[in-house]
Amino acid sequence: MEPLSWFEIITRVLWQFIPVWIALIAVFVVSIRYKRRLGLYGKLFDSTIGMIGFALVMFWVFTGIFGAMDLIVTHDALSQVSGMKNEPPGTPLMRAEDGQYPYYLFGGDNLARDVFSRMIKGAWVVVQIAPLATIFAFMVGITLGLPAGFYGGRLDTFLSFLANLILAFPVILLFYLLVTPEIVATGIPNYMAVVLFIFPIVFIAVLLNSRYRTQPRIRTPLLIGVLGILGWLYLSLISESGSKVSVIPDFLDLFNVPGGILVVFVSVVFVNSPTVFRIVRGLALDIKTRDYVAAAQTRGEGAWYIMLWEILPNARGPLIVDLCLRIGYTTILLGTLGFFGLGLPPESPDWGTTINDGRRLLQIYLHPALVPALSLLSMVLGLNLLADGLREETLRD
Repeated sequence: MEPLSWFEIITRVLWQFIPVWIALIAVFVVSIRYKRRLGLYGKLFDSTIGMIGFALVMFWVFTGIFGAMDLIVTHDALSQVSGMKNEPPGTPLMRAEDGQYPYYLFGGDNLARDVFSRMIKGAWVVVQIAPLATIFAFMVGITLGLPAGFYGGRLDTFLSFLANLILAFPVILLFYLLVTPEIVATGIPNYMAVVLFIFPIVFIAVLLNSRYRTQPRIRTPLLIGVLGILGWLYLSLISESGSKVSVIPDFLDLFNVPGGILVVFVSVVFVNSPTVFRIVRGLALDIKTRDYVAAAQTRGEGAWYIMLWEILPNARGPLIVDLCLRIGYTTILLGTLGFFGLGLPPESPDWGTTINDGRRLLQIYLHPALVPALSLLSMVLGLNLLADGLREETLRD
């Protein structure tokens, strides 16, 4: 077979992404149709910048999801095919087997792996870690930042000191320290996971308790059920067979989180939490002086009810914008860690590792490093544009 032309490569790539195009069209049609009923999310579709950013982000989200289901990838991201080392885009496979995709659409890397398939699988790594880790960091920051700003005093002084202590370290250096093999061998990241991952449970428990405090018939069974499920998820997340923290038997463990991913996840949560804490604390200091907070206090509402149901909803605009930006920062940090070979396994298809694998031959072959670099760029650009669109809409409110 002859190598593909660039037009044929682009056509085949677009065809491989058909599930993503269908999902994007469905999301946009439904969202635009009902945007007046969807609150801030619906208002996003009144912003051109926001829509472009949302489209870029959702493209990679759907790419990661469908890639994990093997609906887009053309080859195994880790398999090596003889004769395909550093081959240019559109190169046909020699002696392709029945049912095997006959081309490397974006060429082969220095280990004869398919660059296109590794790009797709790399999106799934980002989609798994960056948003979830950032959300966990927000739960930690909100759980500590609200009482610090609301109560003030010694509690605020102590928590602010801890946050400033962590922020005093350069972020990249702190990441490097947390994911180095020597630190991982001590079990410190596992112990940090035990502490940090308890905050989402505390946050949800306090949220539900404050909401249904005066309705014990609803509150008690709801808390028992929710905390039971969350407790099981928590133990499954922190427990890793053969590690320093192994608290439940394997047959009860719902997750088999690889050690490298858990370390990176914990590092992201730990590094981002102090910044979120300071943002939430500042918002709480401002909003607690508003009239509706005084009205809630006059009604006899509890402190946590005021913090979670009066202050937090009115701080959602800046927090949502910062969430989008912080996911972008986390994506860059994941790429940086992968580039330096820290955290994730060496064979991981994450974009940072793939860029590092391809950079050694940049003067001869551009495609192994250029494809994941452009993927990383477009993902972060989409998140920044999405944050700008959300900022425009929150300012209009």
